[in-house]
Amino acid sequence: MPISLLALDPPDGTVYAADRSYLADIAHYSISSTEEAVCSVEPGTTEDVGTILTIVGSTSTPFGVKSGGHANNPNFSSSTGIQIAMTRLSAIDYDSSSETVAVGAGNIWDDVYAALEPYGVNVVGGRVSGIGVAGFTLGGGYSWLTNQYGLALDSVRAFELVLPNGTVTNVTQSTYPDLFWGLKGGYNNYGIVTTFTLQTYPQGLVWGGQLIILGEYIDQVNSATANFAANVTDPKAQIIATYDYEEGALLAAVILFYDAPSQPADIFDEFLAITALSTNISTQSFLSLVQVEPTTTSANMRGFSNTVPFMEITLPLLEAIVAQLEYWGTALANSSTTLVSYDVEPFLPTILTHGGASAYPWTRAQRFLPFNMDFFWTDATYDDAFYAAIVASSQNLTDTAVADGQTLVMGAPLYPNYVLFGTGVASIYGESLAEMTVLKERYDPENVMGLTGGWKILV
Repeated sequence: MPISLLALDPPDGTVYAADRSYLADIAHYSISSTEEAVCSVEPGTTEDVGTILTIVGSTSTPFGVKSGGHANNPNFSSSTGIQIAMTRLSAIDYDSSSETVAVGAGNIWDDVYAALEPYGVNVVGGRVSGIGVAGFTLGGGYSWLTNQYGLALDSVRAFELVLPNGTVTNVTQSTYPDLFWGLKGGYNNYGIVTTFTLQTYPQGLVWGGQLIILGEYIDQVNSATANFAANVTDPKAQIIATYDYEEGALLAAVILFYDAPSQPADIFDEFLAITALSTNISTQSFLSLVQVEPTTTSANMRGFSNTVPFMEITLPLLEAIVAQLEYWGTALANSSTTLVSYDVEPFLPTILTHGGASAYPWTRAQRFLPFNMDFFWTDATYDDAFYAAIVASSQNLTDTAVADGQTLVMGAPLYPNYVLFGTGVASIYGESLAEMTVLKERYDPENVMGLTGGWKILV
């Protein structure tokens, strides 16, 4: 199925399996998301992207668009057809007069933070190392700065978009209000975004790091996490409490964050009082804090993610999460080398007041917490078993939340960057779906973007 991509701006960005860059182009964080493409192509300009879309559209050739490659859903940013690797679109241009930064879609957040650090500013971006700018932002984007400024998509001021017919356009609230709304949460349904213009915010040193805590102290982690979620109102303070089960051992890895060089009294004291196996808490740059957690443990494994939209983090819910972790960690251990991981992410009730209407979340009347579940394994013959397990665990925790009084989780928007493939798009977009369908008919009548993966709006 090779197609001619030789019309690209030189040097030619097309590479095949014999080329060294091919493996990097198709590589994804989870090997279950990596597919053998016929070839990969590395556009160097926005016009290149337009050429590629014109060619794949006219030949009905499947393709994938990869920014960071961190998606765990297979075929979402990969393809057995043409792999479009956005690596060369890596410009980061800060404009102090408008207090915005134009970020190419080929960047990861580490690079953006490093480029902005000398200017004393920052953006609402990823919380751990290696996350791509494009998928994260187009899917919502929960950040260490979300309590203060909202989701990543709330800070977008413009999208440079290549429409499915190859036309390049600048999408803002004033130029294309319909597309501006649809791109905020709508992924790649309306074309390929090549540059994001983002609002910047003042940024100095931060305080925080990671605590690794043995399973014998999990009850204390649960208590500290529930108390933090229920009582802390300072928007500069955040945590991620990760519960892991690996090789028969239960661990907690808690990342603490405060957006200032030192923490106020009392906010994190309960966590700091727990006996830790290791810790790297300090005053440091924002980029250093993002990189405190190593990402190599689950790299090069197979992986699925899923989510449950909690209203609140309560002690009974945390106890149920630990019970699920131990159950599935034990039940799946004989199938393959495994890592089961659940991430608890408290945010303030006010986070959705910082931005305007967007395709995701379709309602801003109630914020829901983007709880993340990750199942990793090594043996492909057990893919179906791990899929069934993560679905079952998600349902169990949904039922637990409802029994805990969180009845609104039924029918709540599912966070698209975490939710498992095979989930209906109505569970993500809800009341936005009708207008998103209208936009699809208007801007992609030939369904060119249906040739690639992701959460697809059908016409």
